[in-house]
Amino acid sequence: MKILAIETSCDETALAIVGASGGINPSTGSGPKFKILENLVASQIKIHRPFGGVVPNLAKREHIKNLPILLKKLGGERKVRKADIIAVTVGPGLEPALWTGITFAKELAKKYKKPLIGANHLEGHLYSFLIPQKGRRAVNFKKLFPAVSLIVSGGHTVLLLMRSLENWDTLGETRDDAAGEAFDKVARMLDLPYPGGPEIEKLALRGNREAINFPRPMIYDKNYEFSFSGIKTSVLYYLRDNPKTEKADVAASFEQAVIDVLIAKTIRAAKEFSAKSVTLSGGVAANKLLRKTLKKESKKIGAKFFVPDFKYNLDNAAMIAVAGYMTHLRRSAKGGFASGGKKYKLSAQGDIDI
Repeated sequence: MKILAIETSCDETALAIVGASGGINPSTGSGPKFKILENLVASQIKIHRPFGGVVPNLAKREHIKNLPILLKKLGGERKVRKADIIAVTVGPGLEPALWTGITFAKELAKKYKKPLIGANHLEGHLYSFLIPQKGRRAVNFKKLFPAVSLIVSGGHTVLLLMRSLENWDTLGETRDDAAGEAFDKVARMLDLPYPGGPEIEKLALRGNREAINFPRPMIYDKNYEFSFSGIKTSVLYYLRDNPKTEKADVAASFEQAVIDVLIAKTIRAAKEFSAKSVTLSGGVAANKLLRKTLKKESKKIGAKFFVPDFKYNLDNAAMIAVAGYMTHLRRSAKGGFASGGKKYKLSAQGDIDI
């Protein structure tokens, strides 16, 4: 099966064509298989950088401009006709941005008479570890679960317990700022350009991670909730009271504090639920120190560690194709629209079911 996928949840316009096959049979260790045939992304970083963050209506304008351009690069009408399914992100995300992709996908589905599947952006991140990697063996699903999955991005920080590819529960999520949002806000305090995560990571390489003892919010709480608003405020006050401080030390100490919390909560959950695997995904998962540290700590407790290639941590359409295929499998098995058991409310007019 070939899936044409469309992603416009925020400030990346992305299209992909992905080959998908197989079903879900945990007892034999088999599962879905994917092959990335095309994966195109048009970045909007330069457009939003002067504003220090994403401007929804500007993102919408760029998506409208970029979608037909990317489709043409992808192969145009010929490739659409060869697709068996069209998958599009329906949420969560910025409403003006999401609707450009949804409208574009609906028009293609109607014109070429293709089934249309709504995919959850967070499921895209969750399943992105299934995207093949060079030099990595195929995933043995029989030895994968239970798994603890950390999704960490600009808008979301969520810890999940996966019992199978179809069954998971939320252990905890952020009560305020997501980790990526905190990175962006602290970057602005340090006069670093948007997006803040990569800039802080780069600056932190020159700093002392133990220079400033920033708080580790909720690190000792028995629950799996997160909170990053307080550490952001702590950085703000520190910079106010120490104007001559070395910015690299601030960046390094802040980065270490956030990573300490993410690692501590994830590994504690993995121990409590006897996880066989730990997965990491989302835009912040591109942070090299987070990847390296979580891999090391997972190995210590005997859990396998999975993280997508760097380019699949950031928003992309390949992961939406994977999420769309998983929705297709659930729909085929149970009938009806399914995406983690939820529909996604995108406007005051009600839930969208495409």
